[in-house]
Amino acid sequence: MTTQTLTRAPIVTAAQPRLNRGLLLLMSVATGLSVAGNYFAQPLLDVIGRDLGLSTTMAATIVTAAQAGYALGLILLVPLGDLIERRRLAALLFAGTSVFHLISAFAPNGSVLLIGTALTALTSVAAQVVVPYAATLAAPGERGRVVGIVMAGLLLGGLLARTASGMLSALGDWRTIYWLNAILVAVVAVLLWRFLPRLHTPVGLSYPGLLRSTLGMFRLEPLLRWRAAIGGLSFAAFSVLWTAMTFLLAGPSYGWGEAAIGMFGLVGVVGVIITPMAGRLADRGWVQKVSGASAAALALAWPLIGAGASSLGFLFAGVLLFNMAQVALMNANQNVIYALRPESRNRLNSALMTAFFLGGSAGSLLTSVAWTGAGWTGVSLLGGTLSAASFVLWVLERGRAKKRRP
Repeated sequence: MTTQTLTRAPIVTAAQPRLNRGLLLLMSVATGLSVAGNYFAQPLLDVIGRDLGLSTTMAATIVTAAQAGYALGLILLVPLGDLIERRRLAALLFAGTSVFHLISAFAPNGSVLLIGTALTALTSVAAQVVVPYAATLAAPGERGRVVGIVMAGLLLGGLLARTASGMLSALGDWRTIYWLNAILVAVVAVLLWRFLPRLHTPVGLSYPGLLRSTLGMFRLEPLLRWRAAIGGLSFAAFSVLWTAMTFLLAGPSYGWGEAAIGMFGLVGVVGVIITPMAGRLADRGWVQKVSGASAAALALAWPLIGAGASSLGFLFAGVLLFNMAQVALMNANQNVIYALRPESRNRLNSALMTAFFLGGSAGSLLTSVAWTGAGWTGVSLLGGTLSAASFVLWVLERGRAKKRRP
């Protein structure tokens, strides 16, 4: 990435796409680093709990705090992209994320860590400002591919965060990853301010009016309601899987340390490869086929995941299939929603992703109940039920769409 590739640009509008490869790479890396902090704790729950004297339920609440903080940021901060200049908004949110990482790094007890986690998640929604930003800068015929590439960065950040936190915890302690990411996110904030084109698309609303308009999107767009419900259920299942994974791998069946648990997160990286592919299929008009196939695959993955309680091979295969399906479904949902109202993409994205991460927060909360009550079997039944419900909603949505056609 060079200054010849990344050059400062003037204010642009949706009618003037200005997105080169260097800028696209920067946006992809930025989204990954932004969301990574929401997942650092997942492979470290056991070691954090021992260090800070937390119960299993309290340790799992750290994941819930990240999901809830992210959901709150989605509804309160992401819509601002339709109100104020987006480069400034993105840079400020990245700077805030860097500062809040330091609170987690210094946390002397579980309460302070929860506060740091929630605040970091709140501002890490900068990733969801960057995604529609990239969609607006992209040429119409390349929007699916561009969204896929930026989302691949976001998803890789979430998956590699587990690996990095586990490895660095083994080399130093669990706080090391928070220090490191605070520095990296601060650097990204500077780079975004330096190289992102200024993009201002004011909608003539006050901030309270903007929030009302965001919630009003659910009333105005039936398809948004369907896709929000599908996405919320699918991410609830995703959260169930990765929250409980630490307890399974650290338990008597496997007995892995935090570094090995973090390395297992690399399984999901393979699934992210198909995100740009799913975007290209959306550009070709196959977004509904991608939606249906990926929603079905989510449910089909859980019997394999359930068998993974005592078989690493089944666990590997199930997690790989689940992650591939999850990222493809996420990309399809976003491409469907972005096509509804191009002038309101930040609000649409806010509404969609709020439902998405509220589902994730509920999933992580239910995981502790399922794990305590029935172990990995209970977790697998919970995740499978949520995934099957996501597929059923897609079938119902397509059935209603066909009835509405003349």
